[in-house]
Amino acid sequence: MITAHCSLDLLGSVAALCVCDLSPAQCDVNCCCDPDCSSMDFSVFSACSVPVVTGDSQFCSQKAVIYSLNFTANPPQRVFKLVDQINPSVFCIHITNYKPALSFINPEVPDENNFDTLMKTSDGFTLNAESYISFTTKLDIPTAAKYEYGVPLQTSDSFLRFPLSLTSSLCTDDNPAAFLVNQAVKCTRKINLEQCEEIEALSMAFYSSPEILRVPDSRTKVPITVQSIIIQSLNKTLTRREDTDVLQPTLINAGHFSLCMNVVLEVKYSLTYTDAGEVTKADLSFLLGTVSSVVVPLQQKFEIHFLQENTKPVPLSGNPGYVVGLPLAAGFQPHKTGALPCQLVAQKVKSLLWGQGFPDYVAPFGNSQAQDMLDWVPIHFITQSFNRKHFVLQDSCQLPGALVIEVKWTKYGSLLNPQAKIVNVTANLISSSFPEANSGNERTILISTAVTFVDVSAPAEAGFRAPPAINARLPFNFFFPFV
Repeated sequence: MITAHCSLDLLGSVAALCVCDLSPAQCDVNCCCDPDCSSMDFSVFSACSVPVVTGDSQFCSQKAVIYSLNFTANPPQRVFKLVDQINPSVFCIHITNYKPALSFINPEVPDENNFDTLMKTSDGFTLNAESYISFTTKLDIPTAAKYEYGVPLQTSDSFLRFPLSLTSSLCTDDNPAAFLVNQAVKCTRKINLEQCEEIEALSMAFYSSPEILRVPDSRTKVPITVQSIIIQSLNKTLTRREDTDVLQPTLINAGHFSLCMNVVLEVKYSLTYTDAGEVTKADLSFLLGTVSSVVVPLQQKFEIHFLQENTKPVPLSGNPGYVVGLPLAAGFQPHKTGALPCQLVAQKVKSLLWGQGFPDYVAPFGNSQAQDMLDWVPIHFITQSFNRKHFVLQDSCQLPGALVIEVKWTKYGSLLNPQAKIVNVTANLISSSFPEANSGNERTILISTAVTFVDVSAPAEAGFRAPPAINARLPFNFFFPFV
C-alpha cells in the first residue's frame, strides 16, 4: 500500500514538471510540456527542446515522461508517453517515507498573514521590560534516559534559563538552554536604576544558583561552579577578582547621579558532557560592571558552550563562514620526510651540550668577588673534529658528540692548611663525522659530557736558613809576612 501510494504521487509530480516553461500564461516555443501551448502552437514547433522529463535521480526506479511531435496529424499533435526508468547505481533510494528530506526546506518568513500561526507553534515569549517574571511556560519534559541534541536542560525546579531576544532586542528569560546547542547572544534590558537591587536578572545568583540534572528526570544534580569574576569599571578597565563569592547588585547615590555596582554584564556557561548524553560539569564566568543612569538601557551578553569529556576542543572562527571579530584560523605544514638538515641538527646538539648560558669565567676561590674580574680564570674553548675511517667528507655531517671540561687546580697557601685554587679551565667540544642518512631512515646519536679535575700542585720543598758568612773588609797586607 505504501509503495503504490508513493508511485502514484511520483507519477503526478513528474507529469507536472516542465523545466522549459519560462513564460507564465504564455506558450514557450518548442516547449512540448508547456500547458499553455495549444494545437496551433504545436504546428509551428520544429522539435521538443526538452524531450525527456524525469523525477529525482536518486530513486532506484523512477517515472519519466517522453515528449514528441506527430507532424503527420493535421494539425500536428504532441505525443505524451510515460515510461519506467531503472537507476543502475548500487546506492539508490528504493522508497522514501519522508519526502521533505530530499530537498532543502525554505524557512517561512513571518509576515502579517502567517504571524498568528507561527505564534501558536512557538514556545512563547514575554514582552515584559523587567523580564523577571517566573518561569511559567512549561515545556514537555523528555522521558529519555539521556540528553539528546536540542533537548532543554533540566534543573531541580524547571529548566536552565538562557536569556534571548525574540521579536525585539529586549531580553526574555523564558528561553531554555538546549543540549549541545552553542549560542552567543546579546540583548537589552530596560531597567529602573533605583530598583536594580530587586531585579533578579542583574544578580549573579540568578545564573549560578540552579542545579542541572545529570540526565533528564534524574536525582543526581550537577552544581554550577563559578570559575572567574571580572569587574569592569566605568572607564572600561578590567580587574579579575581572586575569590568567586557571589556578589549582589548594590545601589549607590552619588549626588545627582545613581550608580548600581556588581551588575551582570556577561554570562558564559561551559558545560561538560559525555558521549552517553550526561552532563558532568558546569562552569560559569561573569563580567560584572557598574551601571549609571547614562548607560540605561543595559545590554547583556550570554554565551553557552558544550565540551565533550576527555577531549581537547578546537576553537572555531565561524561555521562555516568567518565571524567578525574572531581570529583567523592558520596552520603550518610539517616536514613531509621528517628529515632535518645537518647544520640544524648540529646546532641543536651543540645547544644541548652547552646548556643555557655557558659561562666565560670561573672563580679561582670559592669566595671570589664578582668585582675582582682580573682574578677570575677565563675558560679556554677548543673545538676538535674526529673523522672516522671509510667516510667521505663531502657526504658526511659533522655533529658534536662530546663536551669534555678539564679543570686544573692547585693547593695554595700554607702546608698546614692548604686551600684549593682553580688555575685553568678548558672546554673541549669534540665533533665526529656521520654519513648523510637517506630519506626515511633514522639514526641514533649518542652524546656525552665529562668533567675532569687535574691536580697541578707542585711538591713542597723544605726551607732552611742560609749559613753565616763573613762580610768584613780587611787591609790588603793584613796577613803579611805570613802570606
